[in-house]
Amino acid sequence: MKGYRAGDLERDYPTLDLDEGFFVNYGFLRRADYLLMRPRSVQMGWNAATNRRVRAILAFIGESGAAHPRDVEARFGHGKTTNYWGGLSNATTHLLDGMHYRGLLRVVRRDSGTRVYGVQTRPAGRCRPARHLDALIDVFVRAYAPLPAQSLSWLVARLQYATPQWKAQLKPALRRAKARLAHATVDGVGWYWPQGERPGRQREREERVHLLSPFDPLVWDRRRFELFWNWAYRFEAYTPAVKRKLGYYALPLLWRDRIVGWANVSRTDGRLDCRVGFVEARPRDPAFTRELDAEVVRLEAFL
Repeated sequence: MKGYRAGDLERDYPTLDLDEGFFVNYGFLRRADYLLMRPRSVQMGWNAATNRRVRAILAFIGESGAAHPRDVEARFGHGKTTNYWGGLSNATTHLLDGMHYRGLLRVVRRDSGTRVYGVQTRPAGRCRPARHLDALIDVFVRAYAPLPAQSLSWLVARLQYATPQWKAQLKPALRRAKARLAHATVDGVGWYWPQGERPGRQREREERVHLLSPFDPLVWDRRRFELFWNWAYRFEAYTPAVKRKLGYYALPLLWRDRIVGWANVSRTDGRLDCRVGFVEARPRDPAFTRELDAEVVRLEAFL
């Protein structure tokens, strides 16, 4: 989005027709798309005591309009519980996560990064699993196409976490997707994209450098990334420093129509320090240096 600055989404979120939650990963979706995943159910239900807590929390948040987890904890004091990773965490936070996942709550805003919850008042539409799954598949195909066949299969399989109640219907949904999407085989790899799009058409080459997020649609599918640019990008923020090859938060570097390297950006003495690495040699065209400098200026404005 032109003119977008860091923090704009979080600040404007309460006024936007968006919901925050889990899809094929955790993030933001249009509310209409988010509601396609409801009613979401899980295999392991709550016991009677937990259901009583859930009803009490819903009543409390409904009366309050919105509640920070610390407000809920102060009211109910649920203590500690074992989290997904085997450690101890606040039982109230754990229960609120579960209520959000099931669609009982929605995130109405964030306070200093912490989710503030309200009661989910917008009902889900009529439950049509096949139609809803087809629509959800179209959401990520529009974002990430053209998709290699293996990536399409992997993304559909990820829907078991977004729609666990329809896990048994994912294989038929994949078959329908492969039948209705445009597709072709190139060098032995099957590719899929929405009908009506023309991924092979020639476009005017942009004389510009872009520093991409590790989660940019051009980058996120690592399988497709390697097929397009013949080298492996890795997100190494969780890799021990001694084992990193690209850097803590390396940004893929797009020059014209190729990702030619990466950049690590830090702030030194109030200014951005951009250190770049290249898959092969640094581009010799003077326009590259000029455009890289311009992109760093844009990144500084964004931050």
